[in-house]
Amino acid sequence: MVEEQNRLLPIANVGRIMKQILPPSAKLSLEAKQRMQECATEFISFVTSEASDKCRRENRKTMNGDDICRALTALGHDNYDEAIVRYLHKYREAERERAMASQNKATSCSGDKDTDESDQSGQPSRQADETRTPLMNIFM
Repeated sequence: MVEEQNRLLPIANVGRIMKQILPPSAKLSLEAKQRMQECATEFISFVTSEASDKCRRENRKTMNGDDICRALTALGHDNYDEAIVRYLHKYREAERERAMASQNKATSCSGDKDTDESDQSGQPSRQADETRTPLMNIFM
């Protein structure tokens, strides 16, 4: 049972995602969260396996976002293709901007104590959280 729990998505995250679409007064049973947890985990495994097979056929060791997009299409989930590709481009753009901002910050403020991304308590500042994409916030 413990081994199975380790391969599933965290149930708290699954429940939080489910609640985002429901009215505030709606309740979710533990069973509903568990079923969605199992389905989401299986779906992710299915898509990842397809992408991994393609990478193996091409003698590549690194899977990327484009491989996931192609796997969704190959598995008949064409209706997600446009949205996923659009999200992937936005994610990559945000990552480039974050890297450029970090690089600019490092070169312009080297030695300045205010450039640290944590407060006095050692906790990450809100500024670090603001660079995360919506999908990263779901799983972090």
